Amino acid sequence: MSNSVKLEKAELRQLDAEFKNEINPDKTAKVQFNPESLKVAFANQIATPAGAGDQKGTPARQFVGAGTTKLTLQLWFDVTQPMPEGQTAENDVRKLTQKVAYFITPVQEGKNYVPPSVRFIWGSFQFDGLMESLEESLEFFSPEGRPLRASMALNLSQQKITEFTIKDVAASNAQTPGTRPLTEAPKDKSLPELADSQGKGDDWQSIAAANNIENPRMLEPGQLLDMNAGVSVGASFGAGISGSAGVSGSFGASASFGASGSVGASGSFGASSSLSVQGGANTGGGAGGIETNIKLEVSDLF
Repeated sequence: MSNSVKLEKAELRQLDAEFKNEINPDKTAKVQFNPESLKVAFANQIATPAGAGDQKGTPARQFVGAGTTKLTLQLWFDVTQPMPEGQTAENDVRKLTQKVAYFITPVQEGKNYVPPSVRFIWGSFQFDGLMESLEESLEFFSPEGRPLRASMALNLSQQKITEFTIKDVAASNAQTPGTRPLTEAPKDKSLPELADSQGKGDDWQSIAAANNIENPRMLEPGQLLDMNAGVSVGASFGAGISGSAGVSGSFGASASFGASGSVGASGSFGASSSLSVQGGANTGGGAGGIETNIKLEVSDLF
């Protein structure tokens, strides 16, 4: 069976005024649900020179600023759902959203009030800037009137256009959900036959158990099966018994009698054995003598 995957959660972290170092780790806000998408927009500051309208043709345009980069995303919070690891459960969703709203609230720096510098980080994606706007919608309420679910639309911006910061993250050995190959059950084919066609005939019992199949001989056409979920289990045993006996004597005439027998059993997991019977007799006479040979071999299938 595939291993469970631990998802990396996005975070908002406070930076110093120079956007270099992370500060105040107690103000870090970890999202409850990762955003569905991230939208990044770039814009250069371009202006048309004064008096250019008097000229014929296309007026010249000049680059007059460093440009801006904006990040837009939406977050969801719901106190009726499990909380991220290390966070306590709350009964009012605003106790979760206020951690995000902190980054748009101006704080005093000398005589001025400016919002905290913020870093949005999610896996290998990183964006540093200021929170330009924040829109919060309360979606669901308890019978007592407490908001339980909220969505937040965030806009972050930085006054420059630079290359993306791509952080190195350790690769996960777990398989990405939804990428495990599944086999579609064909019409009029049993699970043992399907497993045998893929070279996994010895594992069909384990495959049936892993896919919760009650009747492996009657598959639903189009049913999706994980044919890699089986674990080989095998057992074998063998036993052999042989014996022989012989008696001979003579009384003026000679006679001999011989008998030999063998019994063999072998089995494999699934309890199968074999037993076969074969007999033959040969009688010949010479002068004053009789000789008889009997050969017994037993086999049967059950």
